[in-house]
Amino acid sequence: MHPMLLIPTKSNIFSEDLESEERDSHKRVSSKGLFAGQTCKKVPVKETTSLILTKNSKGKKTINEYVKERNISRGSYGKVALYLNSKDGTPYAIKTVCKSRLRKVRVTQLESAMANVYREVSILKRLDHPNIVNLFEVIDDQKADHLYMVLEYVEGNPINNISQIDEKTARSYFKDIIAGLIYLHSHNIVHGDIKPANLLLTGNGRVKIGDFSFSQAFEDENDELRRCPGTPAFTPPECYLDTVYHGKAADTWAIGVTLYYMVVGCFPFLADNFPETYHQIVNSPLSLPEELDPELKDLLQCLLCKDPMQRIRLDVAAEHLWVTDDRVGD
Repeated sequence: MHPMLLIPTKSNIFSEDLESEERDSHKRVSSKGLFAGQTCKKVPVKETTSLILTKNSKGKKTINEYVKERNISRGSYGKVALYLNSKDGTPYAIKTVCKSRLRKVRVTQLESAMANVYREVSILKRLDHPNIVNLFEVIDDQKADHLYMVLEYVEGNPINNISQIDEKTARSYFKDIIAGLIYLHSHNIVHGDIKPANLLLTGNGRVKIGDFSFSQAFEDENDELRRCPGTPAFTPPECYLDTVYHGKAADTWAIGVTLYYMVVGCFPFLADNFPETYHQIVNSPLSLPEELDPELKDLLQCLLCKDPMQRIRLDVAAEHLWVTDDRVGD
């Protein structure tokens, strides 16, 4: 199995602050491939190594020049809040993670959850696409216990907060999602946790892929993985059946579950507990409402094919009739 590209060790946030097993994991990885000096970003991500935490005259918390407005969300790795740049008023979503806490959380025998954070930063530092949330700055003071990721603020709701999505809108969202995912796969990056909660809508209805906590990058086209993706309901059957699976095919399954959720309003395989959900994903046939457009049914069946070797490729899915024919479902 070809090695995964993990984290460069040239800058502050990727060097002294890594615990021993994270440093050891870096030694096993070649420096060649996607991240060997190659970047897609027009403007490099700013790396800040000094941190000033205070409150302004109105009692609002500040992180360097950023002033907190309100909390946005909280996840397993950290919390996200809306901040405004005090110099020009630009809004940003700042993700805060506690380094000491995440170092105690094991995700594999060799890595802590903090390794996932460093990997997420490493990947986002090199991506620039209209359907992917942009990273602008990383604040990592060696004397502080928190790391801050200054991200693009997306003003709309994630897709899972939308109560009803018509077929025409679902198609528009799907085009954005698949465009972002094809971009990632073309750079040998697997997202690993595609789901409605990680798909953010801008004010004009564009979808941006966020939360790269479970992402992996590879040296070449070999995308074999051993760690399961992030969320059980979006995990393909091969992850439960085999010790090794292909990350890109797993992303494709997850985008199929997401499309199903958008057009049907629920998940194709989901039970009250994990064992039963696992049983459904592996064994239950895909059930599709009769009223769905035939071309949409065909696309869902292709995306949610239980055999990863027969599952449709994303570039083929992007050319599917339901995706390209804007008259369908209008």
